[in-house]
Amino acid sequence: MSELLFIRHAETDMAGTFCGHSDPELNTRGRAQLGELINRLRDEEVGVVYTSDLRRAQTTAKAIAEAFDVRCHLRAALREINFGRWEGITWEEIERRDGVYARRWVAEYPRLTAPDGENYDDFERRVLDEVKFLSLQAEAAGYRVAVVTHAGVIRTVLCALHGCSEDSAWEQTRSYCSVVRHTSAVSGCVPTSEAKS
Repeated sequence: MSELLFIRHAETDMAGTFCGHSDPELNTRGRAQLGELINRLRDEEVGVVYTSDLRRAQTTAKAIAEAFDVRCHLRAALREINFGRWEGITWEEIERRDGVYARRWVAEYPRLTAPDGENYDDFERRVLDEVKFLSLQAEAAGYRVAVVTHAGVIRTVLCALHGCSEDSAWEQTRSYCSVVRHTSAVSGCVPTSEAKS
């Protein structure tokens, strides 16, 4: 049995835009959220932290690692999906630029790729392979693992491994610093997710 705590990074100035492989730092509100997040995690026995290599996740992860006095490991596989030409722009801008494709993208979400972006099947495979790796690490070590990553990564875990609907996964991850608990065993995944605002 292994337990992973998936944690969405704190806020950046790109909030409200498509922010995949873009690499902003936390903003003032995001830095304030770190203290609240660590307070919520105080009762967790975190033994190690793994994080996306993007700065918003790294900064969040390092604050957790320092609070628990544990090591922090960077993992590029924990990155958000790459939104290609949609990086850094709002949905309203996307609709103005190409309303037809935008409507098609909504209808086929999440399978339709953003222009010049990362294919969702490739992204999902990357995420699920990483979850297997992290679960094995947690099981071998015998302690809880904090995984700091992005909303799209956590939604993929919720939908693919917990059987959540897209709407439910969205609701659980829409807040910055939301936390989702993922427990896996030989028999499969135990859906014990929790979202914190």
